[in-house]
Amino acid sequence: MCIGQVGNLLPHVTLSANLAQHLMPAWGLSAAEGGLMASGYAFGYMLAVPVLTTLTDRIDARLVLLWGSILSGLATIAFGVFAQGFWSGTAIWSIAGLGFAGAYMPGLKALTDRLPAGDTSRAVTLYTSSFSVGVGVSFLVAQLVADRWGWRAAFLVTGFGPVAMVAACLLMQGQRPAPKAGRLLNFAPVFANREALGYILGYGAHCFELYGIRTWLVGFWTFVVAHQGGPSWMTPVLMSFCFAVISMPASILGNEAALKFGRHCAITVVMIASACVALVIGLNATAPAWVLALLLMIYGLTVPADSGALTAGMSAAAVSEHRGATLALHSTVGFGLSAAGAWGTGVALDIAGGPQSAGGWLLVFMVLAAGIALGPLALLWARRAGAEGVARRTR
Repeated sequence: MCIGQVGNLLPHVTLSANLAQHLMPAWGLSAAEGGLMASGYAFGYMLAVPVLTTLTDRIDARLVLLWGSILSGLATIAFGVFAQGFWSGTAIWSIAGLGFAGAYMPGLKALTDRLPAGDTSRAVTLYTSSFSVGVGVSFLVAQLVADRWGWRAAFLVTGFGPVAMVAACLLMQGQRPAPKAGRLLNFAPVFANREALGYILGYGAHCFELYGIRTWLVGFWTFVVAHQGGPSWMTPVLMSFCFAVISMPASILGNEAALKFGRHCAITVVMIASACVALVIGLNATAPAWVLALLLMIYGLTVPADSGALTAGMSAAAVSEHRGATLALHSTVGFGLSAAGAWGTGVALDIAGGPQSAGGWLLVFMVLAAGIALGPLALLWARRAGAEGVARRTR
């Protein structure tokens, strides 16, 4: 499943990886338009994931995963063939996001349905952290292919990545969930589960920050190279790949810390640290390249370190008969705020001077810091709400 997910993620940041260097110049896009086009992926995901993930409570999640993977790959190839500008690019990339909505959380459901009873947090964390490997490979392949053969070739090549998950689905044993009555989109039990809701809102803050930095990472390092220079080997390709790949051990270690010190405590510390690092990067956007490279690698550790713990916490808090609906809301909130992160940072960049302005990048990192700082507040709200509920029941 983890190998298949790496394949499914090969198209994931193909647009972001080529946005600043290829697509914006070719189509004359502003940063806000570029961010909005990148957010189309998350928007398409957000629209489809409530139905597709909740559907896994009624049919085998493997089937949703199979067809979602196929659509994701075909839409990515279609972008390389047919996209001609902002509107067509946004529309096609939104369809690719819709396909991925059937590939990520339904994949997690297909995995957890086939795990033995007991604590599944390490398996869930391994699956979620392999997301980072897939994103790293996507950054690497998309930029290398685009630099050699053009950005259209990058979409064509990465569009074949989901074949790996299609193969995994065909090799997986079928498993039909227990028959279930009631409405398909019934999120009332999820909203009543304050513990799970806290993790879901925290995940939304995490996704806002993560998608925002992934959308503009290549653009930021292009700015650094243009203004501060640096060693020839310190390219946007290398920096984006390293930033993404170190996310996997960071997510695993973050979950281990959560198991040892408690999820709420570990996640809160990581989120506050991440906000601080973002502010330091923004305030030092004109520092030497080696200083910014070090800061970005630290940021590459703090940004994803809460991901596995948040998803594992949500999964553990979910009531078994409503796990699909809980996963659906988790993804809807997460990718809805991902879209806001990509577009909001683009707007901030335009407001403060554009991609060639240090002030623009300062505002981008301030927006990212503000977004992730809301995560600890969500966890605090959930903990207090849960404590008040226990107090009422014991009176």
